[in-house]
Amino acid sequence: MSTLRRYSVFAAVIATTLAAATITALAANPYDGTWRVNITTTAGTCGSGVGFNLQVRNGIVYGYGDFRVSGRVTPRGDTRVAITSGQSQATGSGRLRGSSGGGSWRGTGSQGLCSGYWNANRV
Repeated sequence: MSTLRRYSVFAAVIATTLAAATITALAANPYDGTWRVNITTTAGTCGSGVGFNLQVRNGIVYGYGDFRVSGRVTPRGDTRVAITSGQSQATGSGRLRGSSGGGSWRGTGSQGLCSGYWNANRV
């Protein structure tokens, strides 16, 4: 293999590695990590004071345990989440800033419609 060809292959490998690192860095979100979320009900009969952890990876929200979570957090902290557990479901929106945040939610529990607010802190 000629020296020029070897350098071309080496340059291509370096370029591919740098491109992959750049894509990974661009996908990272300042709000990535584990968050403790506490729910307060202000209307309806859903449970209040419920707390749980959520994970944000590359701006996508993931849950733990026996409930399904879908949602996103933008690099600015704008947050939208949907949570389902059995027949209960809720949607929420709000904003994270630094290591905390909050917003509102509404949903349907076993005893009907509910709504309230949520707050979160980085764990």
